Formats: sequence, C-alpha cells, structure tokens
Amino acid sequence: MKYIIALVILLSANIIFAQEETPTEAPSKTPTVIPTQIDETNEEQSTENENISTLENPFTQEDLQLIVGNVQRPNGIAWHEGELYTVCNGDWTLYRINDTTGDTITFVFGVKNGSDLIAESTENGFDLWIPDGDSDTLWKVDHNRSAPLVINSDLISPWGIIRADDNSFLITSSRQNSILNVSESGVVEEVFTGLRSPTGIARDNDFIYFANGGSARRGLEWFEAVDDGTYTEPQPLVSGLQNITNVIIGNDGYLYFGYALGTRGVVGRVLPSNCRENGCTNEDVEIVIFSDLPAPIAGLTISDDMRIFLHSRYRPEIYWVQIPA
Repeated sequence: MKYIIALVILLSANIIFAQEETPTEAPSKTPTVIPTQIDETNEEQSTENENISTLENPFTQEDLQLIVGNVQRPNGIAWHEGELYTVCNGDWTLYRINDTTGDTITFVFGVKNGSDLIAESTENGFDLWIPDGDSDTLWKVDHNRSAPLVINSDLISPWGIIRADDNSFLITSSRQNSILNVSESGVVEEVFTGLRSPTGIARDNDFIYFANGGSARRGLEWFEAVDDGTYTEPQPLVSGLQNITNVIIGNDGYLYFGYALGTRGVVGRVLPSNCRENGCTNEDVEIVIFSDLPAPIAGLTISDDMRIFLHSRYRPEIYWVQIPA
C-alpha cells in the first residue's frame, strides 16, 4: 500500500509540472538582421541598435507596383528628382522615365549600355555619369541633353560608379577585376586589383562598399577612404551571396543589393555597421524583396522617400515598392 501511495504522489507531481511548463515558441520564418551585441556601457552603440527596424515579411511579387516605361532593353537605372534614367541596350539611347506615371522621353542618343549610372545636381541643373561596358567608355551627359561627352574610352568592362572626390570617380572593372580612379579629365589610376568580377559600388561618407559578382565567398566587401586620398585594404562585409549586381545606400542607413536565390532575383539589406568588424554571412541578410523576376536584378535604385525601383536585365517592366521608415 505504501508503494501505491508513493506512486500516486509521484504521478500527480509529474502531471502538475507538465501543466505548468511553457512550450517553446516556433522560430520566426522572417529573415532579420542580426544586430551585434550591445555594450550596456556604450550609450551611442545602444541608441544605434535600438533604431534598427526589420520588416514583418519580405515584399513579394504581388506587393510590387508596375511602371511600364517605353524602354525595351534597360540595364542600370538611377533616380533623380522624380525621374528615372536608364540606357536601352537595344537602340543605344538614354531615356528619362517619370517615376509615377511611366511617361518616357528620349533623353540623348549614343550611349550603348550602362550597368550603373549616377545623377548629380549642379548649379544649373544636373549631370549624368555613365560607365558603358559595351564601349568601355565613361560618358558625361548634362541636363541640356547635349551629345554625350567621352571622358575616357579605354576602360575595360566598367560597371559601378561613385564619387571618389570633387574631381574623380571610383569605377569597378568587372573583367579587369579591379577598381579604378577615373578623373573628370579622363586620367586613370588603379586603386585595387585581384578582385572577383566587381560590380556595384556604393558610398556612405568615408565607407565604401562593393560587390564581387564572381565570388560568393567575397560577395560584399568594404574599405575606407583616408584623409590623404588613399584607401584601406578591402575587408569582408557579407559572404555567401550569389551574383550580386548593384549596391545602394538608403536614407535609413541600410545597404541594399540585388542578388540571386536560385533563378530568382531578390533584394536584401544589411546594416553595414553590424558587419564591418567581424563580417556577416548570408544568414544575417534581411530579404527585402523576394520577387518572381529572373536574376539578375540589373536595375536597382532608391528615391529620397525610400521607394526602391528595380527591374530584371533587359526587361521593359520596372517595379517599385515603398520601404517603411
């Protein structure tokens, strides 16, 4: 009888414990940026990480808004003051597309192609700077729609472009595996070599980020501009990404980039400050847009009010989505 009473008491305790135990929640399916550890004694770092926001879910194809511009084979694309600028590889024409209505005009003839381009405001209007990978040329086009001006026609497969300083640019050379400094007068100096088919490049103050489209291991790297006009050596930023194309910085401080998941073109982002010290992997990337577009995402640009515009290479459909603050 004593053994029976003891057994009843033991079974009762197990039932009560099982009822009180809280089940473990299933892990979230939404990819998020993994913030670095916060030092409670560092108020500045804590504030920075508190401002990190992640999306509830990635945007899918159904969330994308369509703009149909009259451009049949666009490649790179740039946003400037309510207009999109893109080069048609089919008719060697630079087009201007209204970012809301899709109304399209021929801006100038003569640029063969462009995987990336930048627009800069000037005192009188704006200038467009376009690395043309088909003609190995850096072009300048002004707001007056004058004929494109050749800055240098001896580049090798130029792709991405950013400002280096007031008088020159940093341009990636995908076939030469290098980053070049090209002055507005056309003088070329090699900055880095031994890269892996570098494509997009972006700048946030003194920090510069670029993609190695030919290497998943070296997918995204970074370096820093030094006061004397030199640069630190490239360091890993994000590894494990396939076929990264263009790279842009948003007003929210995130680095956005197009890449491939299988045959799909997707857009991801990271907060660069979380990846510069120790590097991140593809698991740390927050997927922003999971599209049905075939990779690569050739056109990728962002407006001041945080609308991302994108299209697949040589496809006329241009899509956009509003990124929440």
